[in-house]
Amino acid sequence: MSAWLRFAVLSTAVISGLAWLVTLRWSDPMTTRAIWSSAAIASVVQLVGFAVARPLMRENPIAGWGLTLAAAPVRAEGSGAGCHLPEVGHSAEKVDIITPHITNGDHLEIPYYKFPFFLECTLPTWKPVHLGGLEIDLSPSKHVVFLVLGSTILFLVMVMVARSHRRAMAQGGVPAGGANAIEAMILYIRNEVILPNVGHHGDGFVPYLLTAFFFILTLNLLGLVPYGATATGNISVTATLAILTFLTVEIAGIRANGLGYLNTIFYWNNELPAAMRPVMFLIMSPVEMIGKLTKPFALAIRLFANMTAGHIVVLALMGLIFEFGNLISGAPLLMATMIMVLELFVAFLQAFIFTLLSSVFIGQIREAHH
Repeated sequence: MSAWLRFAVLSTAVISGLAWLVTLRWSDPMTTRAIWSSAAIASVVQLVGFAVARPLMRENPIAGWGLTLAAAPVRAEGSGAGCHLPEVGHSAEKVDIITPHITNGDHLEIPYYKFPFFLECTLPTWKPVHLGGLEIDLSPSKHVVFLVLGSTILFLVMVMVARSHRRAMAQGGVPAGGANAIEAMILYIRNEVILPNVGHHGDGFVPYLLTAFFFILTLNLLGLVPYGATATGNISVTATLAILTFLTVEIAGIRANGLGYLNTIFYWNNELPAAMRPVMFLIMSPVEMIGKLTKPFALAIRLFANMTAGHIVVLALMGLIFEFGNLISGAPLLMATMIMVLELFVAFLQAFIFTLLSSVFIGQIREAHH
């Protein structure tokens, strides 16, 4: 029996077995059918992925099976959880198809075999946490689910790449297939983007910046997958990434400059006449502090706006197909396809720009004493 056939039989058996175990806890027939349809789609995805990227999957096929669990809805212990077919109206009233796809929500869309070919699965609602007079809702949302999914995928892929690299080096060769491509991306980002901009002794910043690049790239690509959501189209996500970079930049400045770090906040130019120094201090110090805040603001807004705008354009063009309802609708379909190809490029570009600017900001503050 060939390796491909063995993988097909084994992966289908494992996915079916897991789906069967999960459905033991369900009494709702619709939710049970959703799990089985998701498992079937996951099996097909696994087989196609194995055929395309066989060297990478050979390293750890169990990790590939683990990714399919994300396609099956998990039973919620909180209130309001469950799956149901969305209500499809037949009135002439216009339906907003754009806003629900670019905003966060409390439900996921799960593949289904009946029209409209997806189920709405409501996520659990947890009791809010009270910190003094502050109420914090920690209930999972659609974007939170895809943040966890993106982290899991990235972790498993990098583990497989590391194992492939270690095995290839032990055999005196180089990794093959997807592992080789990812290794090439890592080396390019490290040697051509991070180290030249961060400056001397910048290896300590490579792990964070590479993690940021691949994490943003994974989230961007998940937003292009059918039934997916773009977590980087949420300003809270991009703002958090920007704040992490801001803290990294400031800590790097403190470590590199010591007390000289204060010069990056308070403007004091010893080359000016003594009478002008206090005046320029009062004028330029607020400008310096505002400049510190505009950098993370620019990182957050740029990533958020680009990922949101692309989806709005695609959905608007797709909406024209239903608006025209005739042969002219072929033009919006072609345009939407071209925009989707552009979106694939933008997914890589925005991850690259975020990493590049973060590297530049770290390098600037480390060299501020010069």
